[in-house]
Order: sequence, then C-alpha cells, then structure tokens
Amino acid sequence: MASPVSVFNSNALDTHISSTSRESLKMELLADVTLLPGEERIIDKDIIYICPFSGAVKGKVLITNYRLYFKSSDADVAVMLDVPLGAIARVEKMGGASSRGENSYGLDITCKDMRNLRFALKQEGHSRRDIFDLLFRHSFPISHGQPLFAYVTQEKYEENGWSVYKPIEEFRRQGLPNNKWRITFINKNYDLCDTYPTVLAVPFKSKEEDLRRVAAFRSRGRIPVLSWIHRENQAVIVRCSQPLVGMSGKRNKDDERYLDLIREANDTIKLTIYDARPSVNAVANKATGGGYEGDEYQNAELVFLDIQNIHVMRESLKKLKDIVYPNVEESHWLSSLESTHWLEHVKLVLSGAIQVADKVSSGNSVLVHCSDGWDRTAQLTSLAMLMLDSHYRTLRGFQVLIEKEWISFGHKFASRIGQGDKNHADQDRSPIFVQFIDCVWQMTKQFPTAFEFNERLLLTIMDHLYSCRFGTFLYNCESARDQHEVRSKTVSLWSLVNSKMEIYLNPFYTPESGRVLYPVASMRHLELWVTYYIRWNPRIRQQQQSPVEQRYKELLALRDEYLKKLEELQRSDSSPSSHMANSPSPNTSSSTSSTPSQQYTHLQTPL
Repeated sequence: MASPVSVFNSNALDTHISSTSRESLKMELLADVTLLPGEERIIDKDIIYICPFSGAVKGKVLITNYRLYFKSSDADVAVMLDVPLGAIARVEKMGGASSRGENSYGLDITCKDMRNLRFALKQEGHSRRDIFDLLFRHSFPISHGQPLFAYVTQEKYEENGWSVYKPIEEFRRQGLPNNKWRITFINKNYDLCDTYPTVLAVPFKSKEEDLRRVAAFRSRGRIPVLSWIHRENQAVIVRCSQPLVGMSGKRNKDDERYLDLIREANDTIKLTIYDARPSVNAVANKATGGGYEGDEYQNAELVFLDIQNIHVMRESLKKLKDIVYPNVEESHWLSSLESTHWLEHVKLVLSGAIQVADKVSSGNSVLVHCSDGWDRTAQLTSLAMLMLDSHYRTLRGFQVLIEKEWISFGHKFASRIGQGDKNHADQDRSPIFVQFIDCVWQMTKQFPTAFEFNERLLLTIMDHLYSCRFGTFLYNCESARDQHEVRSKTVSLWSLVNSKMEIYLNPFYTPESGRVLYPVASMRHLELWVTYYIRWNPRIRQQQQSPVEQRYKELLALRDEYLKKLEELQRSDSSPSSHMANSPSPNTSSSTSSTPSQQYTHLQTPL
C-alpha cells in the first residue's frame, strides 16, 4: 500500500500549533483539580467570571457530576472557585442574544452557602445553552430523575461513620432502661410514627396501647419520648409535637395521664412544658387543628419561648446575606445587622435552651415541643443536652447528638435544604440546622476550653449539609433513609471526619465531666459568625489562624518531641552495655520501667 503524500500547509500547521497550545493551557489550568472517586468531567469551557471583588476575570470552568470549578487564566488575578453542585440553589440565564454591554450575556448562580456567582460568555452561537443545560441537570438531579452524588461516589474510608450512633448503646450510656423508663420497639416498622426512629424510651408504666392512643392526639403521631435523663436527679428532657386540641378545645385523657407518668418518673412537682412558639402562633395553630396544653393538664405549667417559625428564619438569613455578600457596608454595619434580626433569633433559641437546661439541672422534668416537633424542638433539646452533658461536647459525642436529635428524630433535611431540587422558592426551605450550628459556635466562643472539637468541624458540617457528597443529611426521616438504602449505598460524613480527627481537635480542650454550661444569651455577648457568613470575602479569607492557637500547637509538638527524645535516652540507658558500664547502687530505684509520659505528667505547656 502506497504511503499517503503529505502536503505542507503553513496555515494548518499554525492552527494546529495554536490549538495545541490552547489545549495545553486548558489542561494546565485544570490540572490541579483532584477528582473524587466516581466524579466525572462533564464539560469545560472558556468563560469570564464576574468577580465582585476583582471585576471580570478570564479563565476556564470545569463542571463535573459533583462540582463547578473555575480557575483564572490571568496571571495577575489569581481566582479559584470550587463549588459543590449541591450548594447551588438557582441557575438563571443572564441577558439575551441581543443584549448590549460588556459581559451582559451569561449565567447567574445563586448558592445556598452565602454567595452568588455570575459568569459571562460570548453571545454568538448560543454559547451558553450547553453549559446551562448540563449545569441545571447536574445541580438538580432529583428534579431530573437522577441519583444524588452520594450514590455515585466511590470514596472509601477505614472507619464506617454509620456505626457512630447506636441508639441502645446511647440509652445505656445514660443509664437506661431503669425502673422508671423502658425501651420500646413499637415503632420498628414505622407504624406508630413514620418520622420517628424505631427505638424509643417511654415511661415504664405506659403500655403499648397507651402509646397508640396518645399518638392519635399528637401532630404527625409524634408522641412524647425521652431524649435525655439526668443521671443524678433523674429529671428528663422529653420531646414531642403539639396536641391536636383544635378550635373546639378537644381533650384526651390518655395524653393527660401519659404526661403525668412522665412527671411521676422522678417525682417532679410540676412538669414544665416548653412550647417553642410565640403564644400568638400557638393560638393560631388551633385553627388548623393544633394548639397547646391547657388547664386540663394538671400538675403541668406551660411556658412559651417566642421563637419564630421557619418562614421568619428564612427571610432573616436572606437579609443577612444581602448585607454581607458581596460587600460589607462598613458605615451602617451595626444597624444593618440589627435589621436582619438574625442574632436576635439566635439569642431566643439559646435563651430557650438555657431555660430547659436550668430546669432539668435543678431536678425538674421538662417536655419540649413546637408545632410538629422537628425544627425548634430539635434546636432546644440538642442545645440543652450540649449544655448539660459533657459527652456531647467531645468530637464523637457531638456526632451522636446530631445523629440522635436531628437525623433520627426526623428534622426534614431534604425539605429544609432542598437537596437536588430545582424549586428554589419552596416555602419549606429554612436554615434551622444552620441556626443550631451557629448557636453551637456561640457556645464555643464563650467556653473555648469546653469543646473537644474546633470551628473547622462546624464549617465542614455546614459545607456538607449542602454538598450531597455524603448520605448523612439526605432525606427527611429514618423511614425514608431506609427506603433509599442510605446506610448501605452512601458514605457517612463521620467516615471522613473520623479518618482525620486530628484536624478537627481543639488544642485548648480541658475535659470537665460534671460541668453544666450556661452561655450568656444577651445581644452584647453574641457575635456574627464572620468566618462562615463572610468567608467568601477575600479580606476575611486572608486572615490567618489565631496566633495563640498556632503557638499552642507548636508547643504541643515540641513537648511530644522532647518526650520522644527522653524515651530514646532511657532506652539507651537501659541497654545491657550501659548496665555493664554503670552498675546501679542498691539504693537506686527502678524508675526506668515507667514511660516518660508517666514520669513527666507534670510536663505541661504554660497555656
């Protein structure tokens, strides 16, 4: 076969060279993207990022089935974006084919994590159609009948995060069951309540048929069940939903008797019922069949905590986003922050939890509910438990607290976050869990030595609340997670955290087992969590780690180094050759058998 005749074409060669160099530049720009196992490239494209801090920046965008990644090609302006598609709330087209003005044609992306992104493309040839369609489809897989990334990823970790929380073990740690409280499996098939876990703790004297009759009188069948018991005084935190009193003021003798059983369990004189809602809202709920416990509940007192509903919280966070992104308005900062009411809401949640913790600490049992018992109720019970029980302030204990009070008891993560759903205006969306993590952060600021975990853990939890990379926060309740085989088909966030625990540890942590924390819930002592809400501002991101914390870590490393050297010296000192050279005198004690850490337990850093 004759070889083909090659014809020299300078134009073709120039085109080939320029396209090759362009391709290599593209590969170079996107070379530092480390894809996760199971992550696949979908499209990459030349694009202009309209940066709110640096102006228009040319670069390359890569979209995978997990993230949107942008890197600038301009050497003078180094800009990099790495956004999980799960964090995208809305994708819109900006401008049209006939739009005038520079960079007026492109995409507007609204994110759930306190930032917005804007990209400009060339107007000719419908250059944004493909990228818009692909981005829309992969950002909202549920709306397109596709699996969430948590089902696609093939990440492997040594530790199985799904084993962090075992209900029976956690009840045993609390000293349950005992002669006043029993464990029931009445809900093992989710027949009693489809949004509750399968393992519940209820009063010892209650019968299974009692529980069913009480479930009929509580919203969504969410009966009062034990969350936590005080080991010494046996006072309990019980959680549930509102009673179905309605406009006619219905009564239910079984429900009234059941609450009295809770009170009797530790001989509390009066059971305190904390209704998280403002009293006006609780009264209004009667119109839709709900309501609150009235005078017919003898030996009980009702306290309203005035925490607003999910819609108020959603609007409050929106206002906060408006004043922190992209730019912080310095001149009216305090009045602008006050107008969002965000810190005011944080204060009310913390204040309510303090009241719960204080009542339990003084030996009185409490019952906590809101409307359905999966939003404000979870905030109050978990924060009160964090104040009362130092176990929940450890790294693993905090994971158990989230798994127990939020995930297993049916906080509606899918509805509140909108995972994989294109309906950005859904009225069910609300930052309830974000607010809880904010409250935890406020506590870590006021008690810097009381928590084993650091701020990095809280930020990691916040990021993966939206990312859809792990199964931990998927779906609304345990029954839905079982149905979608979350535990067998996805990875737990705690697998990631517990595989590199050292980066989430607080170097200032000092264990104190019996200490109850009472944070100051006053506006003067609460701060805006700048490193979360304003972290996309380059001025904030440039701030380094606390120099005190950095120095403390250095001192700890130095101590470990000295202890290691000491151990080596002792080993060489106890070798046979050294014994031959220096025979011990009869009075010499054999202290070399103990380890350096045992001998030098007093070796502490000044901090």
